[in-house]
Amino acid sequence: MFDVIKEFILNLHSPEGMRQIIEIGGMLALVGIIFAETGLLAGFFLPGDSLLVTAGVFTVTNGVGGAPFFNLYTLLIVLTLAAVIGDQVGFYLGLKAGPKIFKREDSLFFKKKYLIAAQTFYDKNGTKAILWARFIPIFRTFVPFSAGLSQMNYSKFVRINVISGVLWVFSMILLGHFLGQSPLANKLHKIIILIVFISVIPVFVSAFKNIVLPYIRGKQAKV
Repeated sequence: MFDVIKEFILNLHSPEGMRQIIEIGGMLALVGIIFAETGLLAGFFLPGDSLLVTAGVFTVTNGVGGAPFFNLYTLLIVLTLAAVIGDQVGFYLGLKAGPKIFKREDSLFFKKKYLIAAQTFYDKNGTKAILWARFIPIFRTFVPFSAGLSQMNYSKFVRINVISGVLWVFSMILLGHFLGQSPLANKLHKIIILIVFISVIPVFVSAFKNIVLPYIRGKQAKV
């Protein structure tokens, strides 16, 4: 069972998996994935960045020289709403059920360590964390929850949520739209591999700053 789920998750992040999501699921699948990744704590494994860029490519072509699947402006508006509403749900979960969720045991679709890391990230960066987290996989799932748990001022959260949602969705989709008009348009698998690689860079940078550097400094202090 675990191997089947693992294979399913890996397929979601593959070029062929992205294509299937778009060709079979269409706009509804995109909305569901963007909402789940930002609003549900179990959605941290979903391919937000790469899926948005791929969807942007599909506003120009289907990846093999065919007609586009989506209207650019419709895609921008609908997926921005999904991202903003998702963060609102995450904030509400943190506000209402935060302490209880912290007591949950780890499972395949829930990792407490990610929640703790997001809480640390939020505590360190405050309201800026809402904006930055949009561009960091895993953190964009858990930081809104942390903001609700910390009882961040609601009006301030809504304002930053909307701004960050627009910046994230527009930048990713427009990047894909631009790539769709380039010679790379018919090499969709290469675009996806590149975006997946770029999207995980912030995770490693954040881990280095928040985990590795403090560990090194602690060792040096003891010496």
